[in-house]
Amino acid sequence: MKNELKIPQATTKRLPLYYRFLQNFANEGKRRISSQELSEAIKIDSATIRRDFSYFGALGKKGYGYDVLYLLEFFRQTLDQDEGANVALIGVGNLGNAFLKYNFQKTHNTRIVVAFDSKAPQEGMVINDIPVYHPDRLEEMYHEYNAELAILTVSTRSAQMMTDRLAAINAKGILNFTPVRLNVPDSMKLMNIDLSVELEALIYLIRNRD
Repeated sequence: MKNELKIPQATTKRLPLYYRFLQNFANEGKRRISSQELSEAIKIDSATIRRDFSYFGALGKKGYGYDVLYLLEFFRQTLDQDEGANVALIGVGNLGNAFLKYNFQKTHNTRIVVAFDSKAPQEGMVINDIPVYHPDRLEEMYHEYNAELAILTVSTRSAQMMTDRLAAINAKGILNFTPVRLNVPDSMKLMNIDLSVELEALIYLIRNRD
């Protein structure tokens, strides 16, 4: 994503979602949409959508709505959709295996190119067409496969150590699926996804809906 725009992280996380649904509208032949139509499709309130869009200037016209093809092209450039992102997967347990099977099939510019797991042999092995190496070869193979960022699905005891090693080889970012709150340098971007916390929040919402 372009660095010139300083926008909230919550908005940043919604941009790929907007792009995906705009692609759906374009594929259906729709050329104009309102924030309300987008809201109903994405299940995000229209005020939030308008506020998110406002960070990028005047993307629509009052009384007209938004031009689908214009928005699609705008977010394609904003999200650098023409530039692929090579991802390294660190940890091939149950969750890691699921990532290898999925490998971002609907996101053509993002793919896992290499993985690392403590059970893999030094010479490597192949799972779902993706090479998997022992972590001892992280520094070597991360650059060999031109990885840009990493998905972390290792044990809690290994999480910070692997993060430090990734930082040392100038990895640009980590998508962290461990419950550990990682320490990273300012030069590295970090996003945390704690599935247990998300589940507990959902349970709370269900049980306190009234």
